[in-house]
Amino acid sequence: MSSVERVILIIIDSLGVGALPDAAAYGDAGSNTMRSCFQTGVLNIPAMGGLGLFNINGIDFGVPHPSPAGAYGRMAEASSGKDTTIGHWEIVGIISTKALPTYPNGFPVELVSRFESETGYRAICNKPYSGTEVLKAFGTEHLETLKSVIVYTSADSVFQVAAHTDVVPLEELYRICEVARGFLVGNHGVGRVIARPFNGPPGAFRRRPERRDFSIAPPRDTLLNILQQRGFATIGVGKIEDIFAGSGISKNYPTKSNADGMKKIEALLQENFTGLCFANLVDFDMMYGHRNDAVGYANALNEFDAWLSGILPQLRDSDILIITADHGCDPGFPGTDHTREYVPLLVFSNQARQGADLGTRSSFADVGKTIADLFGLDAPINGVSMVEEIL
Repeated sequence: MSSVERVILIIIDSLGVGALPDAAAYGDAGSNTMRSCFQTGVLNIPAMGGLGLFNINGIDFGVPHPSPAGAYGRMAEASSGKDTTIGHWEIVGIISTKALPTYPNGFPVELVSRFESETGYRAICNKPYSGTEVLKAFGTEHLETLKSVIVYTSADSVFQVAAHTDVVPLEELYRICEVARGFLVGNHGVGRVIARPFNGPPGAFRRRPERRDFSIAPPRDTLLNILQQRGFATIGVGKIEDIFAGSGISKNYPTKSNADGMKKIEALLQENFTGLCFANLVDFDMMYGHRNDAVGYANALNEFDAWLSGILPQLRDSDILIITADHGCDPGFPGTDHTREYVPLLVFSNQARQGADLGTRSSFADVGKTIADLFGLDAPINGVSMVEEIL
């Protein structure tokens, strides 16, 4: 096997490529994030198409490339759920047989009472809501109610706290979320407590980019911990450190947008390190998927693709690039929640086989096992290595 020094793993947050066989159990039968973007008519992604995106099994739209430059396939989620945390955990080796708790009717009275007593803030809303709609419905009440914050959830395992920065400064909002994270454990161990700052006047509230995720810690070591223990760099870009509660991350680069994330990845490619650069580009999910904005999603893919075309020539011979996703969030599907979908898998390297069809993988964990093998580690990861297929 040729020498690999760096793996660049990019998560296009929520880019599903078709409903999983069990999608109906999640209310997601017929969902397909990629198809919804394609149907807008504005999608223009020659770089990803050139790597083999439209050659992936099950994608029956677009034009397959006659000679893809990358290896391509799709992955099924073996874990129960369709959450960001569960999806990322599986990518690095943890398959979750039990979904994290969700609250379709809002949080129980005892949880809300504890939140109020321990934070000193009254909780308003306490319902599943779209992040933008909740500001329209409760933003003014929040401003008019002394010492209150907006507490809400979604179909995912999240406890979200929104507050206007004019009345609750950022650091205070983070403190509130840290308090909530402290008691949201056990049966109420939600995947993430999310700080959602916003500003602006009533009728024109705007989310601010200083969102923070306070995740539940992984139940055991992941690929990240194993790499770190063996002396490899584990660099997080975007919300990766938040998703893993800091576990196994040696260096972290928070981002404010997809553009900021891509800029930071490109800067890291100019640095010398041996190990993993693990990046999440969240705007696809947060700005477009959850807001049913298929055109916006497609244009964001176009922007990523244009950036990718400039990145591919910069990769060293000892680099491996892996592009995938953590779940779906179909902007053309009813509702605003994540969708239970296959995710794409694109692998590129100057030393890799071109046009290798990686088929349908039975778990996201195949990525983690592959990365471990690329670095020569005998890691206890419940996935199937693809090294022999891609090199």
